[in-house]
Amino acid sequence: MLLSTQPLNPVAFELGPITVFWYGILIGLGAFLGYLLANHEAKKRGLPDDLLADLLMFALPAAIIGARIYYVIFRWDQFADDPISVLYIWEGGIAIHGALIASVITGLIFAKKRGVSFWKLADITAPGILLGQAIGRWGNFMNQEVYGGEVSRGFLESLLLPEFIINQMFIDGAYHHPTFLYESIWNILGVALLLYLRRVNLRRGEMFLTYVIYYSIGRLIIEGIRTDYLLLFGTLRTAQVLSIILIVGGIALILYRRKAGLADKRYLDD
Repeated sequence: MLLSTQPLNPVAFELGPITVFWYGILIGLGAFLGYLLANHEAKKRGLPDDLLADLLMFALPAAIIGARIYYVIFRWDQFADDPISVLYIWEGGIAIHGALIASVITGLIFAKKRGVSFWKLADITAPGILLGQAIGRWGNFMNQEVYGGEVSRGFLESLLLPEFIINQMFIDGAYHHPTFLYESIWNILGVALLLYLRRVNLRRGEMFLTYVIYYSIGRLIIEGIRTDYLLLFGTLRTAQVLSIILIVGGIALILYRRKAGLADKRYLDD
């Protein structure tokens, strides 16, 4: 029996000359649901109603620009002959680490301007950021990006995956690891962990640093399976190098802030 391997259409719909891609819809949906989760918690923590909306207004475009710049830097050979294609972001090609770097910088500036604690904002938004990442990975799925090495169809069936995922993982004549799915599931589990840790009442800043460490552990492992990775110095997988730095740096920062007395307040403190 012949099995269909027809990929899903990355185009959601067209409005005249405007083409709307699933990639953009899913990235936007992830950002929106992440915002709702963070905003609900912000209100409980006594922050102004419009604070998170104002932060999102600056952080979201900064994250998209940062993610694209990061990707282009490490894949410049892909754009060198057609520099205008750098703007074709709907075709995919953004890096979450670039988004996080740009978002943290934006958050630091925003917190200083609005007179609120950056660490308090970071702690509140951490689960929402991870939720957005989990949903955003499905945009990569629609574009047939973020996949791993070759596997058999039987292997994918053994994971009890639905047919539409199995078919979408048939790329260039072979089936591949659905690493987008591995990371999405890892991130969803991370959201549950962070929501639980709210009850533990960690010291201020440690919720966000736990997010950084947790995500980096998963990314370090999953990146080793991927085939569409960015390279540093032509040999090292950029995401793995950065993940190791973030894991070590996150742990070191938690220990340093505690020892230096910089983390006396706790998550539930006003």
